[in-house]
Order: sequence, then C-alpha cells, then structure tokens
Amino acid sequence: MVDHSLDQFPVAVIGAGPIGLAAAAHLAERNVPFVVLEAGDTAAAAVRSWSHVQLFSPWEYNTDPAARRLLAEAGWQEPDASELPTGGDLVKQYLQPLAELPALAPHIHYGSTVTALSRLGTDRLRTAGREQAPFVVRLADGEELLARTVIDASGTWRQPNAVGANGLPAHGEQDAAAWITHGLPDVFGADRDQHAGHHTVVVGAGHSAANTLLALAELADAAPGTSITWAIRSADPSASFGGGSDDELPARGALGSGLKMLVDTGRVTLAANFRTHSIRRAGDNQVELVSTQGGEQSITADRIVAATGFRPDYGISDELRLELDPIMSAPRALAPLIDPNQHSCGTVTPHGYRELAHPEPGYYIVGMKSYGRAPTFLMLTGYEQVRSIAAALAGDLESAQSVELQLPETGVCSVTAGGEAIALRLGLSKEEHEQLLHVTAKYLGTSATAADAVLSAATELGIDHTAALQLAAYAADQFDAPGATGC
Repeated sequence: MVDHSLDQFPVAVIGAGPIGLAAAAHLAERNVPFVVLEAGDTAAAAVRSWSHVQLFSPWEYNTDPAARRLLAEAGWQEPDASELPTGGDLVKQYLQPLAELPALAPHIHYGSTVTALSRLGTDRLRTAGREQAPFVVRLADGEELLARTVIDASGTWRQPNAVGANGLPAHGEQDAAAWITHGLPDVFGADRDQHAGHHTVVVGAGHSAANTLLALAELADAAPGTSITWAIRSADPSASFGGGSDDELPARGALGSGLKMLVDTGRVTLAANFRTHSIRRAGDNQVELVSTQGGEQSITADRIVAATGFRPDYGISDELRLELDPIMSAPRALAPLIDPNQHSCGTVTPHGYRELAHPEPGYYIVGMKSYGRAPTFLMLTGYEQVRSIAAALAGDLESAQSVELQLPETGVCSVTAGGEAIALRLGLSKEEHEQLLHVTAKYLGTSATAADAVLSAATELGIDHTAALQLAAYAADQFDAPGATGC
C-alpha cells in the first residue's frame, strides 16, 4: 500500500520572486521541507524585466528578516537601509545571492511552469478525506509533484489589465497590441527608440504611470519632438500626486510632486475624464484612443503605455476550493483590509495565515497575487505573510498568530531625503544634491517662493530643466504649504 500521509511531502512554493524566496528562507530556517517552482530560467524573472525602475521604498522595506539572517551567515554585506534600490539592484544585491544559498538553491526548480493544482484522487466536489490528500501540482511538461501545502507566490506580472475603462479590452485593443506597452517601459534603454521624438500617451493613475511620465519628460529634454499625454479616468488628478511632502516614503512623495509640476507647467498634457472605449489605427503608424463617456474625446499617439495595473489569474486553482471577495478577487478575510477605497499601502492591517486561508486546507496565495486587484501591496507585507504561514506549518501557532508590521504611511515629511530620492533617480550625486541645497539657500531671501529659489540654483549649477522642475516641486510642497516649517 502506498503511503500518502501529508508529512512526507514538501511544501510547494510557486514562484522564485521576492515573496517566494522569502517563503523558502522561512521554511529553511524552520527545517520544513520545500520545493520552489519557478516558470522562468532564473530567480526573480519578473523583477528583471523592470530592473531599470527605482523603487520608492528604501532597502529596509524590501528585504525579508529570515533571508537576511541566512545571507548574513554566508558573509553577505547588507545594503545601506536608507538607500533606494532599482529593480536591478534588488536582484543583484539581494535576490540572486539569496537564491544561490546552499539552503535554497538545491530546492529551486527553474523552467517549471505550474499549469494546474488539485488533490490526489479527488476533484473539487469531493469532501470526505479531502484534507488528508496531498496536493497534485501539474507542470507544463506533464510532470506531477505531490505536496503537503501549496504557497502560491506567482504574482500578477504576466496578467496586465486592459486599456479599456470598464475592465474589458477596448474595442480594437487586441488589433493595436503592437502599439501598446504594459507596465514600465525602459525609456532610456531598450525602449528609447519607441518614444524619442514621438507622442506617447500614458494611461493610468498609479505609481507606474507617474514613473513613466517623469522618465518621458526627461527624455523630452534630450530628444526634440517627444511629447507626452497622460490619460486618466477621473476629473481630478490630485489623488495621483499622493502625499507630496507629507509622505513617509520621500521618494513616493517626490514622485507625486514632480508629476504635479510637470502637469502644471504643461510639460505633460493632462486628458482628464478620459475613459478609453476604443483604439483604432490612425495614419501610417499611429493609433487613436477614443473616449465616449460624457462626450467624445480622442488622442492620436505613436505609442501607448498601459500603466493600468495587473490582475490575478486563478486558472491553475480551478479544482481547489477558494473563497474570494467578489470585488477585490482577494481572499475574503483579507479584502476589507486592503481595499484601495479605504487604504493606502501604508495603512493596510498586518495579516497572516488566518486571513490568507481558504476552504481548501493548506492552500495559500501570498504576495501581489493575494491582493487581487488592489494596487496597495508592499513587499514588506508579503514577507510578513510568509513568515506567519511558515510558523503555522512548523506548528508554532503563537508566532504565526502574532502578526506585527510597521509600514510607511503618509504623515512624516523629509525634504532632504525626498530631494535625495529625486537626485538619485536623475543621476545626480549626493555631493551635487548637497551643493544644490547650499546654492538654493542663497536665493531663498530674494525669491518669491522656495520653488523659484531651487530653479535659480539649478540654473546656476547647470542642472537640466526637468530635474529642476521636479526638485522645485518637492521644495514647494515642503516650504510653501500654509504652516510649513520646512522640517
């Protein structure tokens, strides 16, 4: 008789991104057998595709405690906690070294795409004995693995939202796919030629849209003829500007401040109340986006960047019993804690294995995918999710239930750190930024506003116009607000 008792099987972790590798680190620390199944041919394959993007959260919010402990034992030099990494930095300095550790590397299987999950010898309808049956994990090559638990950290990167405003693809969107880039294009690298000297319309109102708009504005300084339109569904873009100088993550505040200044000065053309209904060919090599709600509007462009977010794909778990919120497409208990109508990424309630549980015993969705359609995810939240789950699997329920997390939120200002965040992203050294602050002080007494003082200083030092606008915007938020003290 074949023994199929659960304890003999490993935990299957789907995905070797930041959260999947963190899950592996916690399981390794607790001596819980595991296997990591990664569809790509290397660790953090999705992160590598946005390696050019600088995160708005510093290193301290982007590394997992168990991973740091394992790395430290191997002689790893931890990056400066206050510095802002790019996606490439995250891979090179943290994720790749983590994946190569002897405690993890033998258990990571690359090129292993999970296509379906079920229970051994049963389907979704059968209840009797279900929780004693191991999971069947089917791979694209036909191989099947058995697992005691499944932790799905596969993310949402390969499932971008449509450009269409109602959640459906716009009419003609599929035919216009060659003109559409999803996510975060590498404006200064591989994707430069698609945008330099051309008109790009960016659709979306989140951080990805803001990053792309700022990058395109910098490109426009170097490439004549480059123009930018920002299409948003709402009438007021202020929500996209974020907390400005009141944001506890200075880089995030700086991002919104810089975008606001670019819109105010006309460097970026705002198309408000624009809800894409259709996309059609226009001319030899252009496309036209059409909004019909509240009167017809149209935008003709050479390129579309769809910064419209991502959504989870639950196709692999069709034979499992999931309990998903009908609005958020997230675990039902988690959904009210992450609803973007109520929460920013910094006001999410800490949560662990209990909130992530489904009626299917032993199946957990973690990381970005666990948030469904909510855009409020921070890596630090995912690290706490897998810490709690690993503790529960090891039988340490006290630790599993003690979920505590200190997240950054709006409320603390830091003009120096915010300015450094912009300066770093613009390629200015710390010394150049400090020099800018020094020269700015010289102009404060004779300038009408702090923003004017920064612009004058930037002109004296030869800093390009777009960089000056963004730095000035952050200074204006800091010093010009009623009652502001300048921190």
